[in-house]
Amino acid sequence: MNKHFEDTKYYLKRAAETAKRGVEEEIEPLQERVQDLVGDETEESEPEPGRIEQLREDLSELQERAEGEAKEAIGEARERLDRVDEEQTDEDNS
Repeated sequence: MNKHFEDTKYYLKRAAETAKRGVEEEIEPLQERVQDLVGDETEESEPEPGRIEQLREDLSELQERAEGEAKEAIGEARERLDRVDEEQTDEDNS
């Protein structure tokens, strides 16, 4: 594997790790809200239905945002690979 692809692979891995950390940070407040709703299993009371629906909406929104950001990162990575491939092809044709 040539140096360009090795570099690209490295940066794609770092981008994925960074995206994962970002998603985890975004999810953290929702996880806390879910934990608050679920609470200790010894509690007998049920959470309010409206709160559960709000959590579902929040989770759906977060999922859509994470999917969009992931698709964007993948698209950018593909563009970089295409540029590297074009540069490689140009060098080979020279």
